[in-house]
Amino acid sequence: MFPTRPLILASKSPRRSQLLREAGFTFSVQSLDVNEDFPPEMPVEDVAAYLARRKALASAIFIEDREIILSADSVVIIDGRIYNKPADYDEAFQMIRLLSGRQHSVITGVCLLSADQERTFSDRTEVYFDELTDEEIDYYIRTCRPFDKAGAYGVQEWIGLCKIQRIEGSYANVMGLPVHLVYKELQGFV
Repeated sequence: MFPTRPLILASKSPRRSQLLREAGFTFSVQSLDVNEDFPPEMPVEDVAAYLARRKALASAIFIEDREIILSADSVVIIDGRIYNKPADYDEAFQMIRLLSGRQHSVITGVCLLSADQERTFSDRTEVYFDELTDEEIDYYIRTCRPFDKAGAYGVQEWIGLCKIQRIEGSYANVMGLPVHLVYKELQGFV
């Protein structure tokens, strides 16, 4: 059922840790800061998997024997452009205003890496926002401070509960990790 090999989450994301814990995984957390640049000509749909793999390869130093590194990266895409973590209040406000009343994609790339295997994959979820007023955007940013989240929002917070009309695909993927695919792919690591 669950992998018997030690699992290392190479991510500081509290949401990824929460998702793995709630799914019953046993793991440790060890991560390094990794440059998140990507080639400008790379298709936006490929960026999350590219960055997840880059993070896994940087964290390979934590593999001592049978450990499996799990790394991930999520991107928010609208109008063919990636919106990562906002630098400040103003950038967060502009991002959320852009998402207001529209559909966007969340792609999370995942890399599983051991001494003898590598699997890189991604999942895509479509998210539909209701319209948000400037007052609602301000309220959300001031109360939830979404500066560590791609696209400047967390689906598990007020904005997700009150202003997301619907989601097509995995909720966990929007939160930062497609746990159903991680579970499936880990079955091949023996």
